[in-house]
Amino acid sequence: MAIEIGQIAPIFILHDSDKKKVSIADYKDKNVVLIFFPQSFTGVCTAELCSLRDNIALYNNTNAQVLGISVDSVFTLGKFKEEQKLNFPLLSDFNKEVSTAYDAIYNDWILDMKGVSKRSAFVIDKNGIIIYAEVLESAGELPNFEAIQLILASLN
Repeated sequence: MAIEIGQIAPIFILHDSDKKKVSIADYKDKNVVLIFFPQSFTGVCTAELCSLRDNIALYNNTNAQVLGISVDSVFTLGKFKEEQKLNFPLLSDFNKEVSTAYDAIYNDWILDMKGVSKRSAFVIDKNGIIIYAEVLESAGELPNFEAIQLILASLN
């Protein structure tokens, strides 16, 4: 079932690239930007996450926490985060539960891969309500980061 603006965001607990448990509830005093991405070390994903890294001040200035989520293992995410010097948490949805809960999962992807996170962006306000949702069918497209930043600016 598709996520809709105005609904309460599905709660989750995942391991980050440092192997620590992270819950979306840990950020209840912040707005949260969830970025689902298909796979570490791929061209579009690297460009997307590095763009977030390079513009992290825009998110910090709007009291927003960026969280990257993929079905990669914590080990892969740790290496990817280290190599790209990413300055926000990467969370492993290895069991595909969160990607499924957010309806952000490809049943079939390239090279016969199944169960890969769709490139998606969600903004969740401090009350846990989804105020922006963008799920892309094409992994080659990027979320509308300008729209996300406008939404975040309107919250402050």
